[in-house]
Parts: sequence; structure tokens; C-alpha cells
Amino acid sequence: MLRLPKFNYYTPRTVLEAARMMADAGPNSMYVAGGTDLYPNMKRQQQKPETVISVMRLGELREIEGDRSSGLRIGAGLLLSEVCNNQLIKEVWPVVAQAAQLISTPLLRNMGTIGGNLLLDTRCNYYNQNYEWRRSIDFCMKKDGDTCWVAPGSHLCWAVQSSDLAPVMVAIKARLKFVSAAGERTMEARELYNHDGINYLNKRPGELLTAIYLPPPGGVHATYHKLRRRGSFDFPVLGVAAALEMNRDGTVENGSIVLGGVAPAPLNLSSAADQLRGKPLDDDQIHAVAESCYLVPRPLDNTDFLMGWRKQMTRPFVTRALKDLRESFSDH
Repeated sequence: MLRLPKFNYYTPRTVLEAARMMADAGPNSMYVAGGTDLYPNMKRQQQKPETVISVMRLGELREIEGDRSSGLRIGAGLLLSEVCNNQLIKEVWPVVAQAAQLISTPLLRNMGTIGGNLLLDTRCNYYNQNYEWRRSIDFCMKKDGDTCWVAPGSHLCWAVQSSDLAPVMVAIKARLKFVSAAGERTMEARELYNHDGINYLNKRPGELLTAIYLPPPGGVHATYHKLRRRGSFDFPVLGVAAALEMNRDGTVENGSIVLGGVAPAPLNLSSAADQLRGKPLDDDQIHAVAESCYLVPRPLDNTDFLMGWRKQMTRPFVTRALKDLRESFSDH
């Protein structure tokens, strides 16, 4: 049985107190919310913080406010199950509730948070194993070793970004707020992720994700499709987030297509989406864009399913997403 190692555990009462605790605890400390990612990693000795600071009791991280005209502010501590069921989110940005509903199982959605999913550790078949298994292969670059066993000649780690909400937030141009003892800042969701399986987040030491800002939807419709082996529980091995805005004449004004589960960061396929601008969303255009999207990802043998098949599935999943959006516009 895998057990948690010993660590100091603190429960601050405010975000400011949490930031001060983190500054005092030093670099070998981590925040935790639901713990659905951190605690299993600690049991497998992938992460070894001496101090864990829980933010689950911070009410200010559980607040949500806004409307269609002003956009939404969602506290990063909102449970995934609350995101799925919140009427305001379902009314203003239903794609966020849609993607959250596809994460893991009901039990884990009752524990995990929206912020935790956005900060999810990258995953790999060689990394997400117990300590003894990883030691038997002489470890990997992401933890304790110096070789990426997925691509042994690479100087980068190719562990995969496996958040369902990350590609959605990039596609709809969400902004994220971080707080630390040094102050606070906001950034676009696309700026958070790096194409490096080890240094996968552009987050400064000691920063706590406190809020997600969703822009007013205006005429934008969005959807998310997920490929996984089972109908629940599994992480995505391909995720497609698509967002479109249409002109009154039936042509596309703006578009965004973002892939998850195939690289260390969400892949923003802006050039493929730009092909739709000024054109009708007909079958020929959808086919052309799906083909362009297929050419971009280079999935490796680091997660479930054959990597070549995962790449092939880009075409039908992008096609389904765009046809879903075409239908949603016709319904309105």
C-alpha cells in the first residue's frame, strides 16, 4: 500500500494569510485544494513537499459572480461538481460546465477544483508509476533521472498536458488571477502553459491561482470533445476545444481551435481556425480545417492508445466539434 510521507499541514483563513504562509515556508512547499492530483503524486514520491498549505477553507475562492454582459469571475476553489451544476456558468459559458462534466468521476469531481484542473501536473507512462517501477528503469527526466524515455535523444520532457479545462480556457480567451506575498497579477490562459513537461506552467514561485475571468460571450459559441478509452475516469488522450463567432450573413467572424492531451501544453491552432474567417461553415470548409488540424499535432508514445491513431482521430474530433457549433448557431 502506498502511503503519504510526513509533512507539515496548514489551513489559512484568508488568501493573504495563505500567501504569507507560503512565503515563510519556502520553496519546498505547495498549495493543495482537493488533492486529487498532489496526494497520489506524493504517495508515488513524484512530489515531496515538506509543507502543504490547504486552501479548501477559503470562502473567497468559492465565489462566482457576473452575467452575460460583463462576463464571469469564478473562484479557483469552486468544486468541479459545482462548476457542472452552476446555472450561471451553464447560461453564460455552457462549454465550461460541459468540459468539467467530462473530468474523472462524480466522486473526484466532488473533491477536485476548477483551479486544480487548470494547474494539473503533466502525465506520462514513464512518470506516473510508483517509485520502485521508476527506479527499475533508472528514473526519467521529469523526476530523479536525466533521460526522457519517450524520446531518449531529447533535451526536453514530453509529458502530456491532460487538463480538460485548459484547452477550453485558451479557446474562449479566459484570464487567470494569481496572488503571492509579492503582489498579484493576471494573465491570459494561453500564457500559463509552456511546451515543456517539467516546467509546464508559467507560474512564479509562491503564486496561488485565485480566480478565473471569463469574457462576455457576445456571439461566441464553444464546445469541447474528449477522446479517452472509457466513458469516465480517464484523462484525455485528445481534447478538442472550439469557439466560433458568426456574422449575420452566415460566415465566420472569428474562430479558435485548441487541442489538449497531445503535447506538454495546449496546442492553439490559430492558423487552422483562421481558414474559416469570412467563409461559410459548410462541409467543405469543415473538412479543410479538420485536415489542417490533423497535420499539426505530433503525439508520442507516452499515454494511452497508439500515437498514430491518436493523431488520426484529430480529423473526426475537429469535424464533430465544428458541426456541433454549426448546429448550435442554427438553433439560435
